[in-house]
Amino acid sequence: MREVNMYTADEKRYDTMRYNRCGRSGLKLPVVSLGLWHNFGDFSSYDNMKQMCFTAFDHGITHFDLANNYGPEYGSAEKHFGLILKEHLSAYRDELIISSKAGYDMWKGPYGNWGSRKYLIASLDQSLKRMGLDYVDIFYHHRMDPETPLEETMGALDQIVKSGKALYVGLSNYDGETMKRACEILTDLKCPFIINQNSYNIFNRTIEQNGLKQAARECQKGIISFSPLAQGMLTDRYINGIPEDSRIKTDGRFLNQEKLTPHIEQIKKLNDIAAKRGETLAQMALKWVVKDDDVTSVLVGASKPQQILENLKVMEGTGFSEEELRMIDEIVGV
Repeated sequence: MREVNMYTADEKRYDTMRYNRCGRSGLKLPVVSLGLWHNFGDFSSYDNMKQMCFTAFDHGITHFDLANNYGPEYGSAEKHFGLILKEHLSAYRDELIISSKAGYDMWKGPYGNWGSRKYLIASLDQSLKRMGLDYVDIFYHHRMDPETPLEETMGALDQIVKSGKALYVGLSNYDGETMKRACEILTDLKCPFIINQNSYNIFNRTIEQNGLKQAARECQKGIISFSPLAQGMLTDRYINGIPEDSRIKTDGRFLNQEKLTPHIEQIKKLNDIAAKRGETLAQMALKWVVKDDDVTSVLVGASKPQQILENLKVMEGTGFSEEELRMIDEIVGV
């Protein structure tokens, strides 16, 4: 039987965190949120998972972001987070924002992927069971589905809210035009659509190019960015070579040497700008993502508690000068 030492949250957990309103909704999100995409699967240390969650919440990170297939194996991140909730965080449930998603491959057959009503509702039911929850705070459709009518997918999100299984809904990996069409449908249904989750960082400007950032501003919806450090490229970790314990060496699914090599010189130049600002490259890269009011929160991943503390320094220091922003754009070729 597992020995459970009761966790008590830090009394000062809300003293330093900044919270931003998500679009025009009543919901506020911490400027830094914790993503459980990596390091919460079956091959990770449960004790380390706990300590990362405790460190995050003790410093005002109230938002924990998951998806049905985060792992590996699929579902394992939700399973482990559910256990942490049950054993340690249940007393704080009403202080937490817990989100999940469905839209990518989850189970075999034609009903375990994309955006059908069948898949989305069944997937959320499974997610709630794994986490031991009655509802999630935000439920996302994880990607655009070119074959399922948008009305069906948005109708499923609306039904999920009206059934009490989610408080708000969001869209992930949508472009601007499709998001605006989805927003019109959800507005007609009076469904509380409040947020878009997309990859956004100094290297990846897709949401600026596909209209999503502008559309979110026009529709008054929030944006939460994932991969703000470009899977670790926007850090000083690889400037002097690839460490043996790095993700490139141990995993390689999301970042490998082929992706990294073309960016090395850019990373060195960006690191020089960060040093002149008195920041690490990672701190500068996170601050760049939330430099304007369009981005509500930045999703950080971590492999140990200390990384979370480092990421929280995004709230310190000064903003960017026009010259610094111009130099950053010039370095990455924007």
